[in-house]
Amino acid sequence: MFINERANAIIEYLRIHKKATISELAEHLYASESTVRRDLAEMQSSGLIARYHGGAILLDGSGEVSIFARAERDAAAKEACALNAIEKLDGLIKYNTIFIDNSSTCLTLAKKLDFAKKTVITNGLHIALALEQKPHIELILLGGIVNSSTSAITGALSIRTLENLSIDLALTSCAALNLHGSYELSLETAQLKQVALSNSKHKVLIAADNKLDTDAMYRVALITDYDFVITNASDEAVKPYKASGANIYN
Repeated sequence: MFINERANAIIEYLRIHKKATISELAEHLYASESTVRRDLAEMQSSGLIARYHGGAILLDGSGEVSIFARAERDAAAKEACALNAIEKLDGLIKYNTIFIDNSSTCLTLAKKLDFAKKTVITNGLHIALALEQKPHIELILLGGIVNSSTSAITGALSIRTLENLSIDLALTSCAALNLHGSYELSLETAQLKQVALSNSKHKVLIAADNKLDTDAMYRVALITDYDFVITNASDEAVKPYKASGANIYN
């Protein structure tokens, strides 16, 4: 089977099964695992699939990745960011209403924060499910179009709802972060976050170290638009960001 035939077979398998390990694909293709790894590397560079440890997932039409795959990738970095954010949020910002985006980093954080007697607004189905069992929370799940791959809710209806809400704190992550700002892979996600940020008194960005010095197509905000940027990156990595005027904590 040639590479283009294997690539088509891999895409079709991922369309059906959503995600697959290298060993599963090797068995399905009657190919060696090393061959599958090479194929996946080429497909990733072409933007067809996303890799996670030991497997792959099909990108949706917007280039975004399932929240399950995102949560599995770099789990230790997300955990470090979440613990760092808890410490900073407890001491730096008072809030009663909070918007949390549909990022895997924010999902990790949301499971750890105490939202008792607070109102939580989210566009993430899995974040809502993670919070709905917690006591004494007023939970608002935005309406709109549900992306079956990412479990995010976006579109005009969700934006219209956000435009009519006054929010104390917007807690968001990003697909990419550099000295020019935070970025997303899809226009719909970028637009939703822009509205959430504009309607929030305080703006906090959570960015794992692998997001720094990367780029994506749609800019959400300048890095100096955020009150705080929280990361697990090294002191050396955050130096240029601090020099640019960003309040970045690591």
